[in-house]
Amino acid sequence: MKLNNRPIVKTAFTVLAAYMYSTSAHAQHTIYLETAQNALVLQTDSAHHLNNVYLGRRLNSAAGYEQIGLQPGDYTGMYNSAYTPAGSRNLLEPAIAVTHADGNNSLDLKYVNSDLKKLSDDISLLEVHLKDPAYEFEVTLFYKSYYREDVIEQWSQIVHHEKGQIILQKYASANLSLKGNSYWLKHYHGDWAHEMQPQETRLTAGIKTLDSKLGTRANLFMPSVFMVSLDRPATEDEGQVFCGALEWSGNFRSDLEIDPQNNLRIISGINNYASPYRLKPSEVFETPAFVYTYSDHGIGAASRNLHDWARKHKLLDGQGSRLTLLNNWESTYFDFNEEKLKALLKDTKKLGVDMFLLDDGWFGNKFPRNDDHAGLGDWQENRKKLPNGIASIAKSAQTDGVKFGIWIEPEMVNPKSDLYAKHPDWVIKQPHRDEFYFRNQLVLDLGNPEVQDFVYQVVDSLFIKDPNLAYLKWDCNAVIYNAYAVRLKNNQSQFYIDYVRGLYKVLQRIRKKYPSVPMMLCSGGGGRVDYGALQYFTEYWPSDNTDPLERIFIQWEYSFFYPAIASANHVTDWGKQPFKFRVDVAMMGKLGFDIVINKLGDQDMKFCQSAVQTYNQIKQVIWQGDQYRLASPYDNNVASIAYVSPDKTRAIMFNYLINYRYDEGSKRPVKLKGLDGSKSYLVKEINLYPGASPSYMQGIYAGDFLMKIGINPQVDNNHSSVIIELDEAR
Repeated sequence: MKLNNRPIVKTAFTVLAAYMYSTSAHAQHTIYLETAQNALVLQTDSAHHLNNVYLGRRLNSAAGYEQIGLQPGDYTGMYNSAYTPAGSRNLLEPAIAVTHADGNNSLDLKYVNSDLKKLSDDISLLEVHLKDPAYEFEVTLFYKSYYREDVIEQWSQIVHHEKGQIILQKYASANLSLKGNSYWLKHYHGDWAHEMQPQETRLTAGIKTLDSKLGTRANLFMPSVFMVSLDRPATEDEGQVFCGALEWSGNFRSDLEIDPQNNLRIISGINNYASPYRLKPSEVFETPAFVYTYSDHGIGAASRNLHDWARKHKLLDGQGSRLTLLNNWESTYFDFNEEKLKALLKDTKKLGVDMFLLDDGWFGNKFPRNDDHAGLGDWQENRKKLPNGIASIAKSAQTDGVKFGIWIEPEMVNPKSDLYAKHPDWVIKQPHRDEFYFRNQLVLDLGNPEVQDFVYQVVDSLFIKDPNLAYLKWDCNAVIYNAYAVRLKNNQSQFYIDYVRGLYKVLQRIRKKYPSVPMMLCSGGGGRVDYGALQYFTEYWPSDNTDPLERIFIQWEYSFFYPAIASANHVTDWGKQPFKFRVDVAMMGKLGFDIVINKLGDQDMKFCQSAVQTYNQIKQVIWQGDQYRLASPYDNNVASIAYVSPDKTRAIMFNYLINYRYDEGSKRPVKLKGLDGSKSYLVKEINLYPGASPSYMQGIYAGDFLMKIGINPQVDNNHSSVIIELDEAR
């Protein structure tokens, strides 16, 4: 196939067209990237500047993309720039700013060429090369498309060949442009135990910036995920919505600017706060990926796109299994010994879960870890608590027929530790200033290769002690105060970037030697939940707030961006809801327990054991199924969520009472989604408490009926949580 005698490269799943037609005295290029439902269109102007001219639903005829063009009235021709440079004729927020070796602050980027590589039947990689005509300065834009998932990852590479170092003042991953009549931003804020608090607002003239400057645990106050609705706030099933997330575990920055023509410009990447980056000649600076998807069928479709993509392509072992567990933290805190732990191993077996997880407090001798003021950094078993070491506990676990996992926080150090005394140069702290602590601890400089070796050896030594170690809970409780690395001396501007790159280097080494060991990304709750880190972890810890009513809201918001298999949910004593309610909420992800088993009553214990068995029967639907939010906890007395198997033969529907006022509950049927209208389903309540009668009487219904009429789960004060299973009736 040719246009104007120039070939178009086609693959089975992604189409790239790069062709020219005459405009004025120069050639114009149109490049389009299509997924199953969507298209991203790039186009050069008459001076070879590259612009974003379209992101949305794909056209029936690809020839239409070349007709889109730029809007008239743009004084600069750069409002829709695909990677906006600073210092030349640009009047808006830049994606990239540079100080050249000769001190010049201007930058101009022109299109050179593009190339498409087919990586698999589903994945293609588009590279677009840009260059400054006056300087030996180049940028390559990368667009990695996932056809079936309707997802694109975008990042940039920057390199120069000038005579001396240059300084990168800003270096975004992505620079996108959306066109609508109005724009509605949904983003998040919060704090410890108060994560993922949503806020939706209409964007007005100016720039809305979402950012973090915390260094570590960067999502503590503001996560890097967001969504934008076009023309009106999108609902679960209706409206145009763009969902984006930066794959970076450190400081981030996303700028959302409405330009003079009412386009929305989105620029996202590493936060350049305190981070002008000195780039040597021929050194390649690569930015992290910004992942995004677009849907004109509401938020639900967009989130399912991200879930599919994450399970198949990003999350470690996203299509695999997960371990149910019993954790000792809330039953013992720091107060335990070998005898207590061996009793908990037997409780683990009795409960029926896969694994026992030993939490904080097992290490430190000169400075024993009996509270959170001492011991971090000294990763030797505490001889008083564990006289026979980790190996003895691991052997007992093996004897009892359960797996063994352990907690670590290797990026951190307490001032009361041998490590702090021996290696003060490894610790992040300002000279000549008082130390300032977060949870009584400081952060180690992971930009230092010696510290990277130390952190790696912390992990490796655990596997030497227990070659069958089944799980690591990786915590990160402190942010960075008084940012300063001894090794950088008078050049501290690379500090924040070096830290995250150092973290990734360690995780890469760990995964090379231990590729499949499950690891939880804890970080004091949701302080480090991002796809940059999750490619090394099997799951994340959404919040230390395990009150089940609060968790419904927290897990609801996380679910817009992350699949259920990645969410670690534990049953604890937090909250006032019935025991069954707590277990039911924790089932919407990867189930765990953090309770005192020997204090459970007989009925609670029977229910726990039965619930674990039930969970094992339905977990694959939850982990790998399509998620549908049926009734929002913000707008209804009852929250409802369903997971539907990919073949639409099974579904699990969770229903929870949110409003506990008198006589409140599910007053009307809840309509299911995602079923096969031509199938019939056996509908029944599962996970009943011992002796309780079902609130919902089972029956067989057509999928068409369930989606158009619905069923009432009969949730009320006596049945505050109801789980319903749907199986195809054959």
